Amino acid sequence: MLALAVLLPIALLLARSATPVVDLPSPVPSLGQATPITVRVRDPHGIRKLAAFVEQNSARYRVWETAQPSGLADSSWNFTVGVKTTPQLRDGKARLILEATSNDLLRKTGRWEGEVTVVTEPPTISVDSDQHYLYLGMADLATFNVSGAWTEAGVRVGDQTFRAWPAPGGKPGFFSLFAFAWNMPSNTVPLIYASNGAGNDVTGPIVFQFPKKEQPKYTVHDMQVSDQFIQKVIGELDPNGSGDPVARFLKINNEMRRANNKALSDLRFKTADRFLWSQPFARQSHSQAESSFADVRNYIYQGKKIDQQVHLGYDLAVTQHVGVEASNDGRVVYAAPLGIYGNCIVVDHGYGLQTIYGHLSQIDVHQGDMVKQGQIMGRSGQTGMAGGDHIHFAMQLDGIQIDPKEWWDRHWIQDHIAKRVDLPGFNK
Repeated sequence: MLALAVLLPIALLLARSATPVVDLPSPVPSLGQATPITVRVRDPHGIRKLAAFVEQNSARYRVWETAQPSGLADSSWNFTVGVKTTPQLRDGKARLILEATSNDLLRKTGRWEGEVTVVTEPPTISVDSDQHYLYLGMADLATFNVSGAWTEAGVRVGDQTFRAWPAPGGKPGFFSLFAFAWNMPSNTVPLIYASNGAGNDVTGPIVFQFPKKEQPKYTVHDMQVSDQFIQKVIGELDPNGSGDPVARFLKINNEMRRANNKALSDLRFKTADRFLWSQPFARQSHSQAESSFADVRNYIYQGKKIDQQVHLGYDLAVTQHVGVEASNDGRVVYAAPLGIYGNCIVVDHGYGLQTIYGHLSQIDVHQGDMVKQGQIMGRSGQTGMAGGDHIHFAMQLDGIQIDPKEWWDRHWIQDHIAKRVDLPGFNK
């Protein structure tokens, strides 16, 4: 009985003790001068102590500590680590270690550790001296060099970023295809940027002009919305919905449109790191443009404006159920229904450049298929938010939709692409 009386409290103590779970909600690839770190710790008894260490070259440095007990079962701490407070750190690999001690009687220790790179100096960039002529909704290509330690680089236009790619053909340096979006303020200065993930970012402007006289003029169209069209749209895109038909139509035209455009933008992660094309892009044969890029559409129902949207593509019409031609060589990265775009195909052409084909009545390709310019991929139709049989043709660059007309122009491709980077097979 005496032994049981002694062992029972010990057993209860062991059963109720816990080891803290330590986690970093955001990854920390690099440590710079003073890199912010957030640590999350979960323990039913809270924690008694939390400490951070950096190990480098067989030395261990205590870089932060709190000894104030917390009774919270789930808590977070914010602090900074870097060369500013630990000048012994040197450029190169290191390990970040976090240790949390439980606030119960056994005081078990939970641990997290991961590899980091110590970066004491920012990277450096040098930008090409080419003159870049920029237009609303258009694209361009910039070349540059980056030296020093860096984790991310490219072109930044306002709040939009475009990736850096190694120069093709084994040549030194980097390039970035970037867009000047249709709604970007004209006084925005595109910048080459490089970051090392440790708070040491550098930027450099490119040389550019923004000719006001040559900017595209976006048109405004009033689209008459009939009850028949509303029933067609909600019947196809919201078949199980209920309530006012106009409200359901507006929800599709706004919320579904935003979700569909995000899905298209996310396809930028499915791009090849090489040019998949070597000739100018081709417009659908014998097609007439019923709508152009960045047209503003006012939706008019029973004499009143109920909505407004911007149409980021060309509506190309030929005949009903015409064969949809691939605009250029590439790889199919999407081939399925996509909300307002109906049956949709997206073809990747490399380096973040992709073409979009919407409202199809039939899809004859599959994700992963390689296609050649002019290949028939399906048939035109009026699926999604289409009022008649046509092809919605659009292009996007790193997820930002752009005007395709430049890419139909051999001279533009020569002046803006082929003369700046190696475009294999061009002009052959």
